[in-house]
Amino acid sequence: MGPGANLHVKTVSERDIAGDRIEVRSAGSMPADQINPIAVDAMAELGIDNTAEASKVLTTEAVQASDVVITMGCGDACPFFPGKRDEVWKLDDPAGQGIDSVRPIRDDIRGRIEKLVSELI
Repeated sequence: MGPGANLHVKTVSERDIAGDRIEVRSAGSMPADQINPIAVDAMAELGIDNTAEASKVLTTEAVQASDVVITMGCGDACPFFPGKRDEVWKLDDPAGQGIDSVRPIRDDIRGRIEKLVSELI
């Protein structure tokens, strides 16, 4: 699945949980050409359609315009700006695994997002 699929799960979960109360930006240091179908299936189980999501390159401008920056596995490729709330979410990478490996990661991400949204709102 890789960090890119985790990113799409995170993004659509944030939008589902936060609605229009928080602006969500999604980008990666090495975005994939398409969304992993296992991530799509995992989100569909929750009634969330993420098929319209598209990977974008993480830019310095996006980080500068954000209050909170959450990274997942990009290491030194992710820009860091002092004064920004920066969280590194270490997640399992079930590359090549089935939906049973993706569900716990999806649920972990949703739990973290629920906590973050409650702190921000």
